[in-house]
Amino acid sequence: MLTSSPQQLIMVSGKGGVGKTTLSCGFARQLARQRSDETVLLLSTDPAHSLGDVLQIPVDNTPAALRDLPNLQMRALDAAALLEQFRADYGTVLELLVERGSFVEGDDLSPVWDMGWPGLDELMALLEIQRILRDREADRVVVDMAPSGHTLSLFALMDFLDTLLAALGQFQQKHRTLTETLTGRYTPDEADQFIADMRRDLEQGRSLIQDHHRAACWVVGIPEPMSLAESDRFIIALGRLGVPLGGLAINRVMQESGQIFPSHRQMLAEFEAIAQGQPVLWVPVQPSEPVGAAALDTLMPQVKPLDLAIVGASTADVSPPGTSWTTPIPPGIEDLVAAGRRLIVVGGKGGVGKTTVAAALSWGLAELHPDVDLRVMSIDPAHSLGDALGQPLGHEPTRLRPNLQAQEVSAEVVLDQFRADYLWELADMMAGDGDIAGGIQLAYGPDAWRQVVAQALPGIDEMLSLITVMDLLERNEHQLIVLDTAPTGHLLRFLEMPTALGDWLGWIFKLWIKYKDVVGRVEFMGRLRSLRQRVLAAQEKLKDPQHTEFIGVVQNQSAILAEAKRLNQTLSDRGIAQRYIVHNRYQPGLDLPTELFPHQCVVRLAALPPTPLPFDLVKQAAHLLLQR
Repeated sequence: MLTSSPQQLIMVSGKGGVGKTTLSCGFARQLARQRSDETVLLLSTDPAHSLGDVLQIPVDNTPAALRDLPNLQMRALDAAALLEQFRADYGTVLELLVERGSFVEGDDLSPVWDMGWPGLDELMALLEIQRILRDREADRVVVDMAPSGHTLSLFALMDFLDTLLAALGQFQQKHRTLTETLTGRYTPDEADQFIADMRRDLEQGRSLIQDHHRAACWVVGIPEPMSLAESDRFIIALGRLGVPLGGLAINRVMQESGQIFPSHRQMLAEFEAIAQGQPVLWVPVQPSEPVGAAALDTLMPQVKPLDLAIVGASTADVSPPGTSWTTPIPPGIEDLVAAGRRLIVVGGKGGVGKTTVAAALSWGLAELHPDVDLRVMSIDPAHSLGDALGQPLGHEPTRLRPNLQAQEVSAEVVLDQFRADYLWELADMMAGDGDIAGGIQLAYGPDAWRQVVAQALPGIDEMLSLITVMDLLERNEHQLIVLDTAPTGHLLRFLEMPTALGDWLGWIFKLWIKYKDVVGRVEFMGRLRSLRQRVLAAQEKLKDPQHTEFIGVVQNQSAILAEAKRLNQTLSDRGIAQRYIVHNRYQPGLDLPTELFPHQCVVRLAALPPTPLPFDLVKQAAHLLLQR
């Protein structure tokens, strides 16, 4: 069904860990084989790329054709390399435009290119997808997207770029007005051409992504309540953004004698109900991991359109293999409250069970210490903590028991406060406009900077999550905070945030020192200096093993373990200790290779019997994880 679709751009997203990359790879191979006269490009925009893990070949930022399918090219986007190319192409004109809209001279803007900013992954990916399609580098593009929350951030960037280009246009209008006032005429220059070209490219990109004849986003899920809930929210958000839904692909459906288990059949019916009339495909669970070309080519013919009247149901469900949940498997995780930890960060690849583990640790530790206040927080834009706990959660904390609160951080709420505290005044400062050109007062600069600040800046989720956690720890209201984080690539962005924000604030201080006689704002700079000190202190706390405990979660699958190994090495390189690895859905006799995590304690969390209430799984996991 997918290979017969007319779309030029097919995007694949969904909750982390449901098989997005596997199905993207399998579909791209199938598409290239069936359309041998076309060039197909399989592209990954997820910062934690997994194409190579699934295809079992090296994949990097340079498009490379497969040996057995020369019309199929693979590419994992490298945001840093794309930014460097963007700088080479447009850096000079962008510095010129910002100089025209602020008090800053062009030379002072050059260091900006060398500073990291977490949202650049999405921004560079969006611009590169638009360029590939504009330049017709491939007839068809299949995009293995980041998990749903950050996929939505990428799509929303179109609105941010609209506003940014409008602001740059106002900077240029200020220059145009001044030039006409002082010289009597104006000749368009390279900045005018850049703005016109970018506006045209953005409009063409939006037109493509929102055209159901040319583009579609397919949502991958698995027959579990948390996947259903996140898929439903994701589909609704796609509708708000005008991105067409291609259909759903439900992975890992369990069968017996050719009949689907009743619980999975019921879940398929619920997925069909949220599909808005679009096709629903289903994929049977595989006896082994479908990695490598042969396994993927075996998998794809098993992908079938859903027809509940035909597939039928088996007579009984079979519980997944595992030991009784009442019997913990030593070793467990030590009592981290008694050990004096203030922050637990739970991370790993999407879909491995991070949310369940984070909820279980907070519940179990709250049971052990009824006199100690704890909070569990989700900082993933695609929140699932409320799904795991079986109740709606929001930005305001919900009390689960007398000494435990739960919260899903709202970037929108925190951004409003951050604007009030810092960004509105920073926008006014950057404009730096006063009475100029013989008394002419121009409002272009301040208005333009405020328009930019009014948008949700790329990467703002990670920055605001850091500040929210930092504020809570500083207020000392809770003995311990447990963080349910975004999947690996965006977890690393959260951990990078202190360095990135510290660098940006340091650059602003240098500008202020040079131009303080122009901009003033001594009190404001004092508040920014205090913020920078707090951010750097937070960075030290993240690296302090007595303060912060990082707990990785994995399942025994090659792609998951490869990503976990890379994450472990990255944490080590950044001086962040990781003592524990939770091996989720452990099956007796199928232990992790001992050489994989030689310096970590592997905690085996047995596969739990199915339950209609996810919160029951949280309580069972709490019993199994902690040393008693």
